[in-house]
Amino acid sequence: MSKRILIALTSHADLGETGRTTGFYLPEAAHPWEVFTAAGHEVDLVSVAGGNPPRDGEDLTDPAQRRFLDDPRIAAQLADTPTPDAVDASRYDAIFFAGGHGTMWDFPDNPALATLAQQIYENGGVVAAVCHGPAALVGVTLSDGSYLVDGKRVAAFTNAEEEAVGLTGVVPFLLADRLTEQGARHVPADTFTAHVVRDGRLVTGQNPASSRGVAEAVVELMPTLHTEHVSL
Repeated sequence: MSKRILIALTSHADLGETGRTTGFYLPEAAHPWEVFTAAGHEVDLVSVAGGNPPRDGEDLTDPAQRRFLDDPRIAAQLADTPTPDAVDASRYDAIFFAGGHGTMWDFPDNPALATLAQQIYENGGVVAAVCHGPAALVGVTLSDGSYLVDGKRVAAFTNAEEEAVGLTGVVPFLLADRLTEQGARHVPADTFTAHVVRDGRLVTGQNPASSRGVAEAVVELMPTLHTEHVSL
């Protein structure tokens, strides 16, 4: 049965004080979108500030990225994404937080994003994120007040990877450390290798190379879900 999946994107365009731009990392949205749609699921987009979110990592020699940008439904959504507080979480079986360094500024401790994640998860759905996308999990609490990541195994962009790209002193915090502070059991793999960690209905990936694997793990979970959502 077809499910409905929400891909969340950053709206932050400035890479700290470097003078460089950032945004959502295009392959980390395009590749999962391709996996989800190939499996027959419907995909919607949302961004922190709405409108047309900034993007990074664009490579139009990548067929998946081209298909994503050329898809009429996706193009229309990218031109005018809704904000998280305008989205009805009960319509979705999963939320996928795409990465990109911009997420480090506007995903953490974001009440509207946190509400979407909490409601989808507590409704029996999947919460997934890749690379810097797990920044959205920072500050997410469940109805009992506990952190969503507390006691759960997670993957995220590692300290070693942040150092390798020269941005340790640029990002506002180190993602793996912050997740660990909130009770997560961070499980790293070798630098820049594909690595996916699934802990129940929480699926996370370490870096861009993990994007497709995270999406495939989400698809594998879809038949097991018992979500109840409103009629579309």
